[in-house]
Amino acid sequence: MITNDIIIEQSKKYDSFYLYDEEAIINNINRLKNNFVGVDFLYSVKCNPHTLVLDTIFKNKIGSDAASLNEVLISKEKGVSKENIYYSAPGKNRKSIEQSIDIAVIIADSLSEIELIDEIARNKGIVVNIGVRINPDFSFTGDLGGSSKFGIDEEQFIEKVPSLKEKKNIKITGIHAHVKSQELEKNNLVNYYKRMFKLSEKIQNVLGYELDFINLGSGIGITYSPDDVEIDIESLAKETVGIIKSYKEKFKNTRIFIETGRYLVGKNGIYVTKVLDKKFSRKKTYVILSNTLNGFVRPSMSKTVMKYASSSPMPYEPFFTCEDAFQFKALTDRSDRETVNLVGNLCTAIDVIAEDISLPVLEKDDVIVITNAGAYASVLTPMQFSSQEKPPELFLNTKNEVIE
Repeated sequence: MITNDIIIEQSKKYDSFYLYDEEAIINNINRLKNNFVGVDFLYSVKCNPHTLVLDTIFKNKIGSDAASLNEVLISKEKGVSKENIYYSAPGKNRKSIEQSIDIAVIIADSLSEIELIDEIARNKGIVVNIGVRINPDFSFTGDLGGSSKFGIDEEQFIEKVPSLKEKKNIKITGIHAHVKSQELEKNNLVNYYKRMFKLSEKIQNVLGYELDFINLGSGIGITYSPDDVEIDIESLAKETVGIIKSYKEKFKNTRIFIETGRYLVGKNGIYVTKVLDKKFSRKKTYVILSNTLNGFVRPSMSKTVMKYASSSPMPYEPFFTCEDAFQFKALTDRSDRETVNLVGNLCTAIDVIAEDISLPVLEKDDVIVITNAGAYASVLTPMQFSSQEKPPELFLNTKNEVIE
């Protein structure tokens, strides 16, 4: 478990760093697996591809949701088998398909991509089982589906099934859909799963055979704002398992996947930064920190969005969740407080992570901890900005050892 003592010790060596908690990640894995009986899980590598994070997740029998050829190759190097690597992304080029076709299950994102996979398979003299990403004719909340850069519209795909079945070098053996991330309302997820199973039954009837897998996508959210209420995983799992049980009465051999998204890691990482300087300017107090925008960009991005929003902006994942998505904790024993602006050490005015925030009085070398830094954090951050030193990513293992 990450403690203040561990953070302070690492702060003696680094002005800023990430720290991920292996024990907490494993606890979240076990919580999902113990409750969602009959479900297989995929980890979205893009949300945190740190090598030790991946080692922990994959050794605990979670599969890979890969969004690029490199993520496919990394997953293979980590020992994940082909039947547990699912390569889903729009705009795959020939090289990506040629190099992944033997080591991953490719999820075709368009009709032209199906043609390309078929051509490559024909040239190799093989028949390839593929999945297809569907853009359903329903939204996450049950309204009519909209247009999307992702997947093939449901009605387009169904119309094309007869011609797709004639292709000699591919067989469609699975479907994938993902229409929303970061959902905290259990009933929304349950109803979405119900609609997905109706869609999969419809597609199987059109294909004329049972699918090998259905990937329901992600959606399970984590609490960012202090006002957020954690999703009831146990209740969600109970209802989901009941839906699957009914579905399996017709389709006994279909694997059911849910992508874990940020659930495994999002709250199990922190970002730590140190006070470099402090200055006063026309009744404002500025605390200058090490590597903010260029260390952990999302708090700065939240401030920028809120500065220019004319009203309360909708979430735009994974870049923006809400105004108060990250909490700031000062590791100091001082009881006196002051109102400050937390800013970074870059030569740009947008390098701001908090304004008019009340914190204990801070001094040079004091340590600030920022929460919710386990997912979509380091990977989104422009660390090359200003050629500053990059903050390291540290890993606290179950032996309580910190590894860089």
